[in-house]
Amino acid sequence: MERAIYTPPGGPPQGPGPNPEIYKVMGEANIFRMMSDLYKEIEKSDIRHLFPADMEEASRKSALFFVTILGGPPLYALKFGPPRMRARHIPFEIDEQARQTWLACFERTLEGADAKYNFPREHLQGFKDFLKSFSAWMVNKA
Repeated sequence: MERAIYTPPGGPPQGPGPNPEIYKVMGEANIFRMMSDLYKEIEKSDIRHLFPADMEEASRKSALFFVTILGGPPLYALKFGPPRMRARHIPFEIDEQARQTWLACFERTLEGADAKYNFPREHLQGFKDFLKSFSAWMVNKA
């Protein structure tokens, strides 16, 4: 039986994305480190089963996407084609609880992000707001 795919009522993310100045301040290496740390948090969480066996490789793939989102070159698109993140996440059953867990992992990763990753403090809340909107669109199971 084919599963019903839930579509969030708000539709795709609205509003501005993260400030592109973030990439200029952080640089690629810090974004890759941040994503590696995020995936270490996910590895300890109850959503671990939604991710590939090789978490370090998964973190690098995610980092390619976040480099672009944060104002850098389109590394993800160059390697994998258009991001189409909702479509890429459809095979995985993502409910609101999984979304909240992912956000909590990211929140822990971002603690002290200004010192750990040279994340510009003035753009941190805007980035967190983006993550909330972006992750809501990944939910595909009621």
